[in-house]
Amino acid sequence: MMRRTHPLTGNHDITMAQNEAASGGRLTTGSIGQHLTKMTVPMVWGILAIVAVSVTDVYFVGQLGTLPLAAMGFVAPVSMIMFSVGIGLGAGTTSVIARAIGGSSREHIQRLTTDALTLTLVISTVFTIIGILTIEPVFRLLGADDETMPLIIAYMVPWYIGIVFLIVPMTGNSAIRACGDAKWPSLIMIGSAGLNAVLDPILIFGLLGAPRMEIAGAAWATLVARIFTLVGALIILHFRENLITSFWPGWLRFQQSAREILFVAAPAVVNQMLNPLAAAVLTAIVASYGVGAVAAFGVATRIEGLALVVLYALSAAIGPVAGQNWGAGLTLRAREAVVLCFRFCAIFGIGGSIVLFALTPMITPLFDSNPDISGTADMYLRIVPWSYAFHGAVMVAAAFFNSVARPVRSLSLTIIRMMVLMVPLAMLASSLAGIGGVFWAVAIANTASGLLAIYWSLRACALPDGGRRTT
Repeated sequence: MMRRTHPLTGNHDITMAQNEAASGGRLTTGSIGQHLTKMTVPMVWGILAIVAVSVTDVYFVGQLGTLPLAAMGFVAPVSMIMFSVGIGLGAGTTSVIARAIGGSSREHIQRLTTDALTLTLVISTVFTIIGILTIEPVFRLLGADDETMPLIIAYMVPWYIGIVFLIVPMTGNSAIRACGDAKWPSLIMIGSAGLNAVLDPILIFGLLGAPRMEIAGAAWATLVARIFTLVGALIILHFRENLITSFWPGWLRFQQSAREILFVAAPAVVNQMLNPLAAAVLTAIVASYGVGAVAAFGVATRIEGLALVVLYALSAAIGPVAGQNWGAGLTLRAREAVVLCFRFCAIFGIGGSIVLFALTPMITPLFDSNPDISGTADMYLRIVPWSYAFHGAVMVAAAFFNSVARPVRSLSLTIIRMMVLMVPLAMLASSLAGIGGVFWAVAIANTASGLLAIYWSLRACALPDGGRRTT
């Protein structure tokens, strides 16, 4: 049987089969396609669970009236910033741990995992303190008035306390996925969503003997659900993956780990923040056509978000697969993973476009029966989806570049897609062709940036490491 150096222990006498079982580097041998499938499918359900949490909160708070719902609306920008921080730190964690699993010692992997959790705890605690101390001035700046401010404070105090239980589990789940296990992070996310859905009506309306907390109840329900995710992630990391150590190597070693993580995480945070910023600009452009156009744009993008869940999950899967193989020196396996993802994006994008084109007239009226609004939403969903294959390529390439420690290239793709192409083209097309031109601008930006993403990704796999091992 073929022998190779064990990537975690350095033992040359461990066989290929033993290596996979002993190391946790599950993605450096076997079928790349199967690994991608096993990583992607659970993530689809996990992401849908996150979407369900958001919908559940809005639904139950909406039963309290317009004012509490408006108060929750003010939370969205702050929420997006915190999620961006969490996703960025998760990207940095996935990158360093996956590459370490591919070619480093067990002690180094444990050190990186523990330091990633510690770094995230410190950063999230700082955000919690600053957030609680600045609730009123920040939300006054966002336009909150005297009526909504008490409701915002009631919601945001427990919400800010929960930042630690939001961001630290995101890092923990990223570390688990970096090991090649997407099942447990997905189960944790689904369990958290279910717990949140159960607690929402109990704490909001005071059911089963609980105090009626109204809008604050939604925040406390979310906090308890997030505590569940933290406990779940730590249990899996410690008892299943054995990646948490109590040994403290000193401040200098922690700083070294932090620099490795933040090298990827900092650009990834900026990357995530650009998306809602560009979306806000597009919404402002669409708003020039009236409130109905904004409503239609909102309907279309919500449907789009559901349609793209599979591609979001795929982009989450490529990081561990490419990272482990890149760290192990298996560059051609990393390239194979990227190529398979691009092929899937093409098949899914074309198939999804056909389905949306056919079903859109039946779907959009479910969100708003006004024919003007549903008609405009139909227009979006008959133009933009034809570029989803390329949109998916950008997501895959961005995740790939993060996984192989090239975060600036990942950030560059987002800047080019959003700020260089989409926003300027939408402004120009709006003046030349109306709202339909805006939608075509989105499709063109997706397509052009997708082609660039494919070229950059394949070139990155071919140039610097072409002589590295393939099996």
